Amino acid sequence: MMQQRILVVDDEPQIQRFLKPALLAAGFDVETAGSAAEAKRLAATRAPDLLVLDLGLPDGDGKGVIETIRAFSAMPIIVLSARDQETEKIAAFDMGADDYVEKPFGIGELLARIRAALRHAGPQQSQPTERRFGRVLLDLAHRRVLVGDEPVHLTPKEFELFDLLAANPDKVITHRQALIRIWGPAHGEDVQYLRVVIGQLRAKLEEDPKNPRLILNEAGVGYRLAPPLAT
Repeated sequence: MMQQRILVVDDEPQIQRFLKPALLAAGFDVETAGSAAEAKRLAATRAPDLLVLDLGLPDGDGKGVIETIRAFSAMPIIVLSARDQETEKIAAFDMGADDYVEKPFGIGELLARIRAALRHAGPQQSQPTERRFGRVLLDLAHRRVLVGDEPVHLTPKEFELFDLLAANPDKVITHRQALIRIWGPAHGEDVQYLRVVIGQLRAKLEEDPKNPRLILNEAGVGYRLAPPLAT
C-alpha cells in the first residue's frame, strides 16, 4: 500500500526536526518546506495527501499558500497557529483550511488530527440521504430531523445550518462561512443571527442545551458538530 505523503511547511528548523521523524515513524512519507514559494511548488509537483502549514513564513503569508493551493487541490490543510492569532485562524478557515493546532502542541494531538483529516478526505462515495449523530437523525430525502423516534420541527434557517454542520462532521465552520452560506454575503459579519439559530437548534436537539455535546463552540471562530458520525 502506497504511503500517504505529508507536506510540512514551517520555517523553524526545530519544528521540522521534531515533526519529520515523528511522521515517518507513524508511517507517512514526508516532504518539508521552509517558505511559501517552496510550499506552493511542492504542493503542485509532489501531490501530497495533506499539508501541515505554519502561517508565519519568511516570504509570505501562510493564508496566501492556502488560497493558491485551493485553486487546484482539495487536500486537507492543517494550520499551525500561535495562541494569540485568533483572527489569523479565522481567516485561514475562511480561505479553506480544514483544521488548526495551536503552538505549542503535542505530536499525539497532531497525529490524531492528521488521521481524522485523511479519513474525511478518503474516496468520495455517493452522498447518503441520512446522517445520524447519536440520537439525532438528519433525513435529507424528506427534509426532516428526528430526535429518537420523534420528528422535530426546524425552521428553514435551522435546517440549512444543521445540514451545513452535518455535512462537515468534526470540521470547524467559521461564523463568516455559515453566515454567507445561510444568509448571504451581505450578512457575513452578523454573528448575532448565527448565535440565535444555534441556540434554537440546541434547544431542539441537545439533551442539555446549556451543556451541548452535539453542536460545539470553537471560541471566537465558529462551530462544529461533534464526532463521530454514525453510519
